[in-house]
Amino acid sequence: MQTFISETLDDILLAHASLKDCVLVLPSQRAGVFVKSELRKKVAHGFLPEIFTIEKFVEKIAQIKSGDTIQLLFDFYKIYCQIEEDPDTFDVFSSWAFVALQDFNEVDQYLVNSHDIFTYLRDIQRLRKWSVKGEFKETELIKDHFKFMESLGKYYQKFYDFLLEKKTGYQGLLYREATHKVASFIEQQTDKKFFFIGFNALNKAEEFLFQQFLATQRADIYWDIDRSFFESNHAAGSFIRGYKTQWKYYQNRDLKLVSSHFSSPKKIEVIGATKNIAQLKYAGEILESFESFENTALVLGDESLLSVALNSIPKKVSSINITMGYPLQNVPTSQFVVSVFQLFINQEKLQKSDTNEFYYKDVIRFFKNPIVYQIIQKHDPELIFHIQNTISGENRSFLSGELIQSYFADLDNEVSELLSTIFAPIDTVEEFINRILYFIEAVRDDVTVLEKEYLYRFYTAFTQLKNLNNTHGYFQSIKTLFIFYRRIVASEKLSFQGEPLRGLQLMGMLETRVLDFENVIITSVNESIIPSNSTQNTFIPFDVKLQFGLPTYKEKDAIFSYHFFRLLQRAKNVYLLYNTESDSYGSGEKSRFISQLELINPDITTSFLNQKVVTQKRELQEIHKHPSVLKKLEELAKKGISPSAIANYLYNPIAFYKDKILGIRELEEVEETVAANTLGTVVHDTLEELYKPYIHQFLKLEDLQSMQKIAKGLVEKYFRKHFRSGEMNQGKNRLIFEVANRYIERFLSSEKEVLKAGHQLKIIATEQKLETTLQIPGVDFPVKIKGIVDRIDELNGVTRVIDYKTGMVAANDLRVADLELLKDFKYSKAIQILLYSLLYTQDKSIDADRLEAGIYSFKNLKNGFLRVNFSGNYRSPDYKISEERLQEAIDRIGEVIAEIYNPLISFKEPEELPF
Repeated sequence: MQTFISETLDDILLAHASLKDCVLVLPSQRAGVFVKSELRKKVAHGFLPEIFTIEKFVEKIAQIKSGDTIQLLFDFYKIYCQIEEDPDTFDVFSSWAFVALQDFNEVDQYLVNSHDIFTYLRDIQRLRKWSVKGEFKETELIKDHFKFMESLGKYYQKFYDFLLEKKTGYQGLLYREATHKVASFIEQQTDKKFFFIGFNALNKAEEFLFQQFLATQRADIYWDIDRSFFESNHAAGSFIRGYKTQWKYYQNRDLKLVSSHFSSPKKIEVIGATKNIAQLKYAGEILESFESFENTALVLGDESLLSVALNSIPKKVSSINITMGYPLQNVPTSQFVVSVFQLFINQEKLQKSDTNEFYYKDVIRFFKNPIVYQIIQKHDPELIFHIQNTISGENRSFLSGELIQSYFADLDNEVSELLSTIFAPIDTVEEFINRILYFIEAVRDDVTVLEKEYLYRFYTAFTQLKNLNNTHGYFQSIKTLFIFYRRIVASEKLSFQGEPLRGLQLMGMLETRVLDFENVIITSVNESIIPSNSTQNTFIPFDVKLQFGLPTYKEKDAIFSYHFFRLLQRAKNVYLLYNTESDSYGSGEKSRFISQLELINPDITTSFLNQKVVTQKRELQEIHKHPSVLKKLEELAKKGISPSAIANYLYNPIAFYKDKILGIRELEEVEETVAANTLGTVVHDTLEELYKPYIHQFLKLEDLQSMQKIAKGLVEKYFRKHFRSGEMNQGKNRLIFEVANRYIERFLSSEKEVLKAGHQLKIIATEQKLETTLQIPGVDFPVKIKGIVDRIDELNGVTRVIDYKTGMVAANDLRVADLELLKDFKYSKAIQILLYSLLYTQDKSIDADRLEAGIYSFKNLKNGFLRVNFSGNYRSPDYKISEERLQEAIDRIGEVIAEIYNPLISFKEPEELPF
């Protein structure tokens, strides 16, 4: 295919047989690689021309070096401190300084009179606070904002002068200075011929420079534009149409090499896919269908999907050239560094710096990082599991540096010292940086070649941070250092080694400038990606930008439009993929460029990917009762089955099997926030200790008053016992602690009301352990039933079996009109209460006719004692537990137990669980 580069070089070579004195200026470095390759084909021997990117060319004219962004920020802070009497700290300053530098850059690139625009911005602020009646009220925040806008012009001018003297600067400064020096530069280059190739959207400085060169009659511009866009009102040609009508040079000249390739026959497919991964996987399928990958480009609209793209490329692609680079922040080493930062950032945030304690999740994250994990595995494979078990077993939310270092006692001395260094107290930021550098140096010989490359990049980044800190001393905290670490790493990319002119080209949209391909696959062609969203971080309002000729989102959209449609001009096979999945952020809407393309070319093929959804019925778990299982069940019968175990079986037989047969318990985790079961245990233990001194006694008001005085202390005592190493003086835990106090206080108050009403209340037992043995029909051996009853008392001569529940229980949960229903989990609370009643009557030989059983629900104390109700009529409750009812209930529950022990009935997972 005839590419734009090839056409342009042919035209240049027609007039210049020798390129020795020619200078080619291109939009990107990548374009220069393809230009050199094309020149080798067209020029058999001789000198190659000088080739510059536009940035390097401007730097050459201005005779000023482009500065590093981080270094520029430090210089800016130095100037800021000279101007302000009471300057912000460096971390506060940096939160807005990057935006200010971006605005300074734009003002200079577009040659805006800096005095005029900053005066204009200042006057806008003054008008905003002007009021006829003088009623405008300034808050401190508004005052700070006005003061900042008043000073923005001062910051700009003094910073500009400082950089000029230093002969370094941001890109905009280089452009502005280049416009001042271009005349003298041209005078010194009388023997040179300049060619500007493949440009589109120029800033005002570039427009000025290009026109200065064109005026010498020793320069030419080759615009890569198609008639379809240039001769219409299409946004893709808006910039070049403007130059043709506005530049003096084109008053009697035409543009060079305006092509007509876009109207040539093309195969264009628009494919909608659900989710980003589906797009990339389908792109891989498209590539699989190609015989050759020369002249083929896979363009990622969303460059963050590079790793997914790499995993989607078919194996038959033998050569691939990746231009965008792999973000350094995505490599495993970055996660290690972040884990070290998080140790100390959260330590400070959680106010544990003085005691040098670390949040347990940060500690576990550090040890599970691949770099640290591999080091420890070589010396003690069980150490990390031991640390995890200790943390969860002792419920430690925080671990001291000394405790963590004690875990390394049995490791090799060098490894122990290396890991211990990380957890030592930190006094200065420099000490922290040295700690990271020391760790990187220590592990570099024990990693793969690829990991060494990662470590080298991070070593370089931290060395830069160390040098900056030694020079300026602005890093006052690790948090500030972390902000800059992220900025450095976010801008760094790992370059891929490969042959740039062979095989599949994998690139971002901006890398496609000047380049042409026969086969083009573009992914993520969605609104807010191609083109990108219209949000801009700036201190300059939209209307001010319009007033002074600065670019807005409209110009950015036109630039994207040009890049998109230019890439399609010479292509023969085009595949445009977009995400159809909608969400609140707007993805799912195909790009407006696709809609425009569909209007221009009605022959476009549109399709949607339907994901292959395989519906497969999940087989329910089923465990047959083999002899080993039956043996365990027999052992359980001797040991005793609790009412809660029977309820667990009714909920899910598989859960019962795992718990009682296999002995599998849930993984114990650190309890940061007081769990519901811990709250329940605290309330139970507190009430037991409060009532224990009064067993076999009738309660008096004075007794309850005495209980109220010591209740809070007991709640705290049992929180400390059951919520080990937990923090209960702040946050949610403090609230739960107060809830427990409120539960106890309200319960004791309700007991006082009972006594005040003239009732007699006698405490018989608390936390009473009871058991009995049942002969279940169909079971060859007796089955022991055991349980612990929270409280047994006597109210006005009626014995009550009471269970405490800190959760919500309603009266309906204890309504059992038909005892046949007791084999349903829905009635599990009634089953528990009735079993407790059985245990008590069997153990104490008490008449069931003089017995009531029920629950005190601490979330429903207003309804008092909730009793088991055998009535089907809501208006006529029946709370009487008779011998007959109790026997019938036991018969029904016995059927459940018989099912558990029936060797022919397997443990089977229910199709639906209650929750």
